[in-house]
Amino acid sequence: MSHDKSSPDFLYHHFYDVDQQYETSKLGMWAFILTEILTFGALFVAYTIYRAWNPDMFIGANLLLDVNKGLLNTIVLIGSSLTMALAIWAIQLKKKKLSLIMLFITLICAAMFLGIKYLEYEHKFHLGQLPGEYYSYMGPEVVQEIHDQEKIDYYIETNNTFFDKETNRLYTMNNPHIFFSIYFIMTGLHGLHVAIGMGLIAWLMVLTARGKLHSRYYTHMEAVGIFWHLVDIIWIFLFPLFYLIG
Repeated sequence: MSHDKSSPDFLYHHFYDVDQQYETSKLGMWAFILTEILTFGALFVAYTIYRAWNPDMFIGANLLLDVNKGLLNTIVLIGSSLTMALAIWAIQLKKKKLSLIMLFITLICAAMFLGIKYLEYEHKFHLGQLPGEYYSYMGPEVVQEIHDQEKIDYYIETNNTFFDKETNRLYTMNNPHIFFSIYFIMTGLHGLHVAIGMGLIAWLMVLTARGKLHSRYYTHMEAVGIFWHLVDIIWIFLFPLFYLIG
């Protein structure tokens, strides 16, 4: 369909007006978000089922994760959600430079998240704490004392067991590869979304710098913002499930 000369240059030819274009874009984005929720929802259900079948193993394998790195990544992603929201707010107020700065900070936060996750994965690969049949970690042949004031006093890594003095119970980590299979699938898929988000944010920066996004038209930035907030929310669920609860 053709538009008259009074139509804005950002109105695509297959839409009648700007409002229709905006509402259609939002509807498409929310439809995509629904598919993402269904995908991760299925994985959360799998986590729940396997944890119900192997509670001791999940509790024990959870201790092999670095809570500090997980917490740091949580803080980084929450901060990136804030800067993403500020980027949209700035473009609405015709503050192009501020919007670009906020997008750049969001991009840096995403890179930090992936960098921390890489270090965590690299350590797991080195120890052999891998998914499925590739799991080969047996632990050192010593009892390692963990200075953790919360719950665990001693962790016996040999034979994949640990002793919890609070409950006076010895937990056996049978089939720990199940935990790490679910861990790598869910966190890996989430990391892929972070990487895709980085590409989208870089694309927004290019569009904004060229003046394609402005106070009258910022639909692309709003759509990517919704996607980025979803990525952050998913991690907020992943962090306590794997790093705190186990």
